[in-house]
Amino acid sequence: MVVTAEKDAKGEATLLLERSRAITLQGGDRKGRAVVRIVGNYFPARALGGRAEEALREHLRERVLPAIGHREFVVVYMHSRVDRADNFPGVGAIRAAYESLPADAKERLRAVYFVHPALQSRLFFATFGRFLFSSGLYEKLRYMSRLEYVWAHMDKGQLEVPDCVREHDGELERRPLMDYGIEATESRCMYDAASMDTSASLHSLRCVS
Repeated sequence: MVVTAEKDAKGEATLLLERSRAITLQGGDRKGRAVVRIVGNYFPARALGGRAEEALREHLRERVLPAIGHREFVVVYMHSRVDRADNFPGVGAIRAAYESLPADAKERLRAVYFVHPALQSRLFFATFGRFLFSSGLYEKLRYMSRLEYVWAHMDKGQLEVPDCVREHDGELERRPLMDYGIEATESRCMYDAASMDTSASLHSLRCVS
């Protein structure tokens, strides 16, 4: 009975993540590699609660990797308007999901395009990135402060960009000081707080040690 309940809960978490469309396979980049789009604003972290890490690993293993097959691929992670309390799974969950990938999948991952990184995100990964993630992933990280830089790597028709990401990109164009953490958005600087949560960072460091 307990086993059945746990299985049902696991299935519900995986289904919730799939329906959120936070992680989807898109078209291809200009080198013909598959594109995995991750929209941070769509991730149902609050609803998943403590099941976020497991659901993330399961979704990658059961849905994303089979769809990619044996192709090389890139990840486009859109960090726009992410809030720690609502839609950020935590650095520890992200690290665990990556480390759970088969060795050949890690090898076929050619780049991770981090769209709209806040200043604190950059500082955090510059300081702790090499400790939290293997060098193979850290060295593939590419910051994209504007959508226009993404289009240098893939055609617009190959990647669906949500309205919230486009709106944030436009806001950054109008208020460039936001890139340096000097000016917040009209709805607070939520995406900064998401990556730089002290407790999440310390928890992740403990996982490494």
